[in-house]
Amino acid sequence: MTDNNENNENFEPKIIAFLCTWCSYAGADLAGSARIQYPTNVKIIKVMCSSRINPLFVLRAFRKGADGVLVSGCHPGDCHYLTGNYFTRRRLILFKKQLEWVGIDPNRFHMSWVSASEGQGWADVVNKVIDDVKELGPQDEMRRKVVE
Repeated sequence: MTDNNENNENFEPKIIAFLCTWCSYAGADLAGSARIQYPTNVKIIKVMCSSRINPLFVLRAFRKGADGVLVSGCHPGDCHYLTGNYFTRRRLILFKKQLEWVGIDPNRFHMSWVSASEGQGWADVVNKVIDDVKELGPQDEMRRKVVE
């Protein structure tokens, strides 16, 4: 048991983040411009709206080796496209419940709402996602447990 905890401390998870252009991506950009420190092991994929994120994109990210996936959009009520984030929230809450069925720990999937003015908020979200995924360990270990 101790070995696993030691491995998790050295483990740097690969996180894929799908961010809406108008809020979350702008918040991440603000964090960079303001030189707010956050881990660099998050790979960002910019989309026009969080509602454009097909759950199959998330599954593909896991299949391609992501240890965790983050979907982030505008705060509810502030969507550039009016109701896109409401659609996202409903769809991805249901999707998260189905992840375990396909052999993925639902705690590897995160959703957040970050506005364009929340650079520090973006950094806080990234740090929380990375801490949560680090605690779970590498995705490959979880896959081996499912197969066994």
